[in-house]
Amino acid sequence: MSDVVRWGAFGCALVPLVLLASGASWAGAAGTAAGLAALTCACRALLRRSERTAARKRTRDTGRHRDKRGRSGVAARRGGRHSEGRTPVD
Repeated sequence: MSDVVRWGAFGCALVPLVLLASGASWAGAAGTAAGLAALTCACRALLRRSERTAARKRTRDTGRHRDKRGRSGVAARRGGRHSEGRTPVD
């Protein structure tokens, strides 16, 4: 996540400089910088919330093994057609 925030901060600094170099006003560049900073903060907050939710879900689901049909418990741990070590007879 820190890489995302670093790139956001880099963008917040670079875009106003490019605007100033291309002839935009100081007020316009400052407003753009403020808007980008607000957007970066909002994205960071949403990213942190998403990570916390995913971590909470992982800890809640730990220990519950589910098979591809959604069954849990003993039914999910049973093997396929030849689960008892038997092999098909040719």
